[in-house]
Amino acid sequence: MAKYKRSDRTRPYLNILDFMVQEKTFLSIVIIGIVLAGIFTGNNQAAMWLGFFFAAYATVANDSIQSLGTFIESNKNKRWWVLWLYIGGIFLLTVTFSWLYFDGDVTYQRLLKPDGSTNYPHPQNFSFFQIIAPLVLLILTRLRMPVSTTFLILSVFSADTSGITSVIGKSLSGYVMAFILSFAVWYFSYNVIRKFFKSRKFHNSWNVVQWLVSGSLWGVWVMQDGANIAVFLPRQQTLVQFIIFAVTIFLGLGLLFYLRGDKIQKVVSEKARISDIRAATLVDLTYVVLLIYKLFISTVPMSTTWVFLGIIGGREIAISLARNKKGKKHRKKAGRMIFKDFSYAAIGLMISVALAAAANPSIRIALLESVGLR
Repeated sequence: MAKYKRSDRTRPYLNILDFMVQEKTFLSIVIIGIVLAGIFTGNNQAAMWLGFFFAAYATVANDSIQSLGTFIESNKNKRWWVLWLYIGGIFLLTVTFSWLYFDGDVTYQRLLKPDGSTNYPHPQNFSFFQIIAPLVLLILTRLRMPVSTTFLILSVFSADTSGITSVIGKSLSGYVMAFILSFAVWYFSYNVIRKFFKSRKFHNSWNVVQWLVSGSLWGVWVMQDGANIAVFLPRQQTLVQFIIFAVTIFLGLGLLFYLRGDKIQKVVSEKARISDIRAATLVDLTYVVLLIYKLFISTVPMSTTWVFLGIIGGREIAISLARNKKGKKHRKKAGRMIFKDFSYAAIGLMISVALAAAANPSIRIALLESVGLR
C-alpha cells in the first residue's frame, strides 16, 4: 500500500479550514438564518417575512448569471449605480403593472390562476424547510453552482407532485429548445459573426441595442421568476406588502450591481468572449425570444436557469465546432463546461425534490410510492 505524506492527508482539512476562514461572514449569516428559521417556524407572520427576505436576496444573486450576467460582464466600465437604476427601474415598472392589472398578484399569474386556484397555496403555517430553502440556494450560489431557483424554492410550496412535474417538463423543453436555437444561430452564422466581431472596436449604437435587449430580457425574467420571491407572500398583496416587496428587491439589486455579480458571475465570465457587447447582445436576444415564447404559451412556472444553460451550452458547442484551428481542444473545453453546468443544475433539482418531500407529507408519500417503497 502506498504511503502518503502527512501534508497529503491533511490537505483536504486545511482547504476546508481556509474556506471557513475566507467565508466566515457568509457562514455566520447562514448559521444565524438557520437559527432564526428554527425560532420563527411557529410564528406565521415572522416566518413569512424572514423567508421572503432570504428569497429576495438568494434569487436575485443566483439569477444574476442568466438575466443580468452578460449585461454586467459587458458593462464593466460603467458605474454600478447607473446599471442599478436602469435595471431597478424596469423591475419597479414590471411588478407595479402586474400588481395593478392582476388585482394584487405580482407574478403575472404564475402563482394564481385566473379562476383563483393555485398549485402553490400560501401556507397557513410555514415549515422549517420552506424557510431554509432560500438559504440552501445561497450556499449553492456561493459555491458558484447555477442551480434553478424555481425548482429549489417553488418545489417546497407545491401542493402535490404535479406542481413539480409540470415545472420540470416545461423547463426541460425550454433547455432543449434553447440549446438547438442557440447552436443554430452561432454555428451557421459563425463566419459572419467572426468577420464583423474581429475588430475590438464597435459602433456606439451597439450600446443602445444591448441596453434595450437586456432591459427587455430583465423585464420578461421578472414576469417568469418573480414568483420565486413572491411565493412567501400572500397571492394577492396589500399596498403595504407590495411596497415592502418592491423596495426590498430594488435595494437587493443595488447590492448585486455594487458587487458586480459576486462569485456566481464567474459562470458567465469563463465563456468565450462573452464580455464583447455584441456577443452578449446576441446571447440575450436569443434568451429573451425564448422566454417571451414560453411566457405566453403557459402560465406554468419554468426554470429560466435551464433555458439560460441551454443557450450558453448551444453557443459553446457551436463555436467549438465552427472553429478551424484548435477545434478539438475547444470542443473538449466546451464539453466540460456544459457537463459541469448541467450537473450542478441536476444537483439543484435533486436537492429541491428532497426539500419538497421534507416539507410536504403528500409529496413524500407520492415519491415513496413511485419507487415502490410504500
